[in-house]
Amino acid sequence: MSEDPHSPRFMCYLSILTFFMPMLVTGDNSLQLFLGWEGVGLASYLLIHFWFTRLQADKAATKAMPVNRVGDFGLAPGISGRFTLFQTVDFSTIFARASAPRNSWISCNMRLNAITLICILLLIGAVGKSAQIGSHTWSPDAMEGPTPVSALIHAATMVTAGVFMIARCSPLFEYPPTALIGISNYSVSVFHLMNHAFFKALLFLSAGSVIHAMSDEQDMRKMGGLASSFPFTYAMMLMGSLSLIGFPFLTGFYSKDVILELAYTKYTISGNFAFWLGSVSVLFTSYYSFRSLFLTFLVPTNSFGRDILRCHDAPIPMAIPLILLALGSLFVGYLAKV
Repeated sequence: MSEDPHSPRFMCYLSILTFFMPMLVTGDNSLQLFLGWEGVGLASYLLIHFWFTRLQADKAATKAMPVNRVGDFGLAPGISGRFTLFQTVDFSTIFARASAPRNSWISCNMRLNAITLICILLLIGAVGKSAQIGSHTWSPDAMEGPTPVSALIHAATMVTAGVFMIARCSPLFEYPPTALIGISNYSVSVFHLMNHAFFKALLFLSAGSVIHAMSDEQDMRKMGGLASSFPFTYAMMLMGSLSLIGFPFLTGFYSKDVILELAYTKYTISGNFAFWLGSVSVLFTSYYSFRSLFLTFLVPTNSFGRDILRCHDAPIPMAIPLILLALGSLFVGYLAKV
């Protein structure tokens, strides 16, 4: 993007995103969290739509905004319901009073427990923001933005915001069994969320390095044999992939393995289901990670000769963030484990 005439606008949008991210994370009440939530969504829309002259970028941004609004239609009534029930939006007060209204009911053609309804609405908000099944269609199209945007959206902001919100409201979710999902180990979930940011951002930026070196070619089937041309980028992508699949003693291992272990030791149907579902997801993760590595770096080349002659490994400005993220993908899990 060094030659892009709109770089100042990109930095402005990125500043908006980094302004709202701490607001979302540090908010001690529902209104501040909601303001950060909406601000992150707005900044992500602007960044996906950064190259507004491209038709695909227009379509991606136009899809991302309404799909995320579906989640907001759950979050906003959930926050309103909490205020109606507890007469406050402060998290500490709500959590202190959470056990009191367990027998409060709402009648609207059907009788619903108030806490259950609020948590289901919050869960809908998390599903919309975190691109879960049913509202995941905007996430692949978000790649139309610049590569740093893809790394931020998928590793640290939009996709993880819903998971963080569930963990932030965890004392509330412990009361309604209907809305309770997972195995209730929120500290391990947040630990994995932190670890996940390192290797997922590393993979996105490594992919951006390959695309940049291959003259903006994005089709892996037209690559191959790049390990000798891009040894540094290949090493970075290999470290990110190994950490992503939970290879022993890398960052992903210390959180992903603990999650599977906790699910396995529940000795319940839900615990066994979570364990086998997690194990199958690790299998698929390993498959697509190494498939991308083989198609890009190891199989015989399918690239045009002129692209091979012009290709180059990551320059120093691009290599520095890759090195920092690689160090995090290797050592943060071990250093931060309890």
